[in-house]
Amino acid sequence: MRGVLLAGGTGSRLLPLTKVTNKHLLPVYKKPMIYYPLETLINAGIKEIFIVTGGEHIGDFFQLLGSGKEWGAHFSYEIQEGNGGTGAALLLAEDFVRDEEFMVILGDNVVSEDVSCFVEDFKKEKEKFKAKILIAKVSDPQNYGVVSFKGKKISSIIEKPKNPSSFFVNTGLWMFLPDVFGHLKQLKKSPRGEYEITDVLAWYAKQDLLTYSILKSAWTDAGSFDSLYNATVLMRQLEMKTLSK
Repeated sequence: MRGVLLAGGTGSRLLPLTKVTNKHLLPVYKKPMIYYPLETLINAGIKEIFIVTGGEHIGDFFQLLGSGKEWGAHFSYEIQEGNGGTGAALLLAEDFVRDEEFMVILGDNVVSEDVSCFVEDFKKEKEKFKAKILIAKVSDPQNYGVVSFKGKKISSIIEKPKNPSSFFVNTGLWMFLPDVFGHLKQLKKSPRGEYEITDVLAWYAKQDLLTYSILKSAWTDAGSFDSLYNATVLMRQLEMKTLSK
C-alpha cells in the first residue's frame, strides 16, 4: 500500500501564524505538525509516500523532511497550484499510485494509535468495498463531517451539519482503490469553490461501497487554534503517561 499526505491549503484559520509558513510546519508539542501524519503512515508499514503542498513552501518541506531516507521511507513531492481543494490535491497522486491501493491522510491529522490493523482489514475488504474511512467519536461533531453507519457500511456523510445525526466524524484518514481517480475527475466544485474528497466518499456511501473502522484512541486535527492547542496537550499527556510507566 502507498501513502498520500495532503499538506496544502492556506491555513487561513490559523492566521497570523500561517502568514509566513505552511500550517503543517507549525509545532505540535515537540514536533512539527507534519511529523504526526508521516509517523501514522510509516508505522502502518507504508514507506512510499507522496506529499502534496503549495509551491510557496515546498522548499521548507524538503529541507525538513528530505528524501525520506532518515525515516526509512521514500518521499515524493508535488506542488498544488491554486486553491482546488482536497479532491484536486489527491488527483495529483494518480501517476504515483498507479494500480495499488493507497491510504490518504490530511497533514493536520494527529492520530495516537497504530492503524496498521485497519490497513490489513481493507486489503481483505477491497473485494466488497472500494473505499474505507477511519472515524472517531467527538463531543463537537457539528465542526466536522458527520457520518452515519449501519453494519459495516457508511450510509451518509454530511459536512458540518447544524443538527448532527451522530457523534462520529470523518477524521481525514481514508483508504482507496485506484479507481477513485475516475470519480475525482468527474467532481464538480462545492459551494466553497473547491473539489471535495467528501463528495466522492458520499458517492461511495450511496453505492454501499464505503466501509469504516473506529479509532479507539484519542484523535484530533490541528487546523484551528483550539484544535492546535488540544493536539499539543494530547501529545504531552501521552508522553507523560509513557514516562510514568
